[in-house]
Amino acid sequence: MGKRKSQRDPEDLPDAAEAKGKQKDDDDSGSDEDMDTVNVDFEWFDPQPAVDFHGLKTLLRQLLDVDAQLFDLSELADLILSQPLLGSTVKVDGNETDPYAFLTVLNLETHKDKKVIQDLTSYLSRHSPQIPSLAPLLAPSSPAQIGLILTERFINMPHEIIPPMYTMLLEEIQWALAEKEPYAFTHYLVLSKCYTEIASSLPSAEQPPSKKKKQQKGGEEVFYFHPEDETLQRFALGTGSFEYETPVDEGASDSRRAFQEMGVKAKGHLVLVEAGRFAEAVEGVKTFLGGA
Repeated sequence: MGKRKSQRDPEDLPDAAEAKGKQKDDDDSGSDEDMDTVNVDFEWFDPQPAVDFHGLKTLLRQLLDVDAQLFDLSELADLILSQPLLGSTVKVDGNETDPYAFLTVLNLETHKDKKVIQDLTSYLSRHSPQIPSLAPLLAPSSPAQIGLILTERFINMPHEIIPPMYTMLLEEIQWALAEKEPYAFTHYLVLSKCYTEIASSLPSAEQPPSKKKKQQKGGEEVFYFHPEDETLQRFALGTGSFEYETPVDEGASDSRRAFQEMGVKAKGHLVLVEAGRFAEAVEGVKTFLGGA
């Protein structure tokens, strides 16, 4: 399986120029329009075992939220870095810096003897009732080959960085299969996160000014930390959200509230896609978010 990239020019992305943040120049400090803009060049790299360990752990902790403590994140980061030709990181200051985003896929069957994969599989199984078709696939006797997709980025990263990572993942899997490596997946399972809005527990005097509420159409409205999840689930065999297992302090939802009336309650989110529809799903993400 040959190496395919050390970096990717962001100008290859049709919408990259719009996605980049821009920072005001010293000679234009008085312009309100430039206050939150910064010029950034993004580079795509293979995972680097020598430099990415701590950055990956930070992103994994963010992805798994309060349930991150249920897993050995060091073992999980090492596992991701053990397959450096599969998956991508995004950086802004060269290959020797920490990643600002990553995407990878792990074969749950191939790595089933590793403790962190056993813990993840048990965790996914506990929440599989949200997707009826998932539980049989996770059973020990199942012949399914599930590719667990993990991806996370810093909150201020532009969403245009995501389509290239999914596109490169598809290419890398094809190259891996040509080399007889164990990536002949039957299904892809995206472990992500979403949130719902709940009434704030703060006294009314401490709450920010009220904003117009979104209309609810049956049940609670779900929002996505990763906007691509909304597109992926259009091609999914099943999708569902679940409550995190780790208890949180009262008021945790208000701690996530950012200048809005409602509190934010984070949840885990699963998207199960059959392998035969994964390429189509990636095309859907590219269309929705833009990018190469």
